[in-house]
Amino acid sequence: MIVHMCYPQAVDAACAHDVTAIAWDVPVDLEDAMLIAQLSDTHLTTGPLAAEPAAGLHRALGRVLGLTPRPDHVVITGDLTEHGRPDEYVALRDVVGRFPLPVHLVAGNHDDRESLLDIFGGTPCLAGGYSAHYVVERPDATLVVLDSLTAGADGAGRLGAEQLAWLDEVLARRPRLPAVVCLHHPPVPVGMPFLDGIRLRDGDDLAKVVAAHPHVVRVLAGHVHRAVTVDFAGTVLTTAPSTWRQSSLALDAAERFGYVLEPTAFLLHLVTKAGCATHTVQVSHAAGLTGGF
Repeated sequence: MIVHMCYPQAVDAACAHDVTAIAWDVPVDLEDAMLIAQLSDTHLTTGPLAAEPAAGLHRALGRVLGLTPRPDHVVITGDLTEHGRPDEYVALRDVVGRFPLPVHLVAGNHDDRESLLDIFGGTPCLAGGYSAHYVVERPDATLVVLDSLTAGADGAGRLGAEQLAWLDEVLARRPRLPAVVCLHHPPVPVGMPFLDGIRLRDGDDLAKVVAAHPHVVRVLAGHVHRAVTVDFAGTVLTTAPSTWRQSSLALDAAERFGYVLEPTAFLLHLVTKAGCATHTVQVSHAAGLTGGF
């Protein structure tokens, strides 16, 4: 028996009725799809250590341009810079400013909100506005960016009641179109004790909002420096690898946490009215086609 799935909640309904296979509602038509390339944790800086993070971002963006069809949007889910200094955002602007596809920026715990807004406020990278949380409303889908940056929180994040109310209102405006929600901090544990200790502090409150809007087909996060998939609020949470360096897979609290030079990659999300499919696209250690810019 086949059930045609419109949104992730249909999986639960299928399991309840002993359905053994799940299919998309209609064949995937890329003309009607939104393609999102999710890059993350670029950690751009300046000075003697600037070359490797910048090269990692440039290499990933080149790989994005090598895809057919090209994505409609690139989202960088936080930790855009290493220290949040104005000169680091200028360096980021030098890289993404000439990129030919729309790039949307998400604030992370390594970022500085004031410096981010000073350099990118009023530009398409922040949807033309002067806030680090914003919405991009396409004819076929909604892309929402949240700001979980919390100064002095030892790396953890928080959205707050005001931003969550705004998210609820934004999602309620277009309930018949798929929505993707982006933020830096994962709102639920990912099984890595060190990172779970600095996740989103009000993740339960975010879950209540997302669960009330079943057209949210994916929640995108960064922070983990690894590709992780987790059930969340009736939909799916994915975290993207870093374009620079990856976290060690420290699943035991007694294990030392650090960084490893594993291959870099990004996630490609194919969003349609039927739901969302996510692919991992290798960047380093790969022979994939790249484009110049």
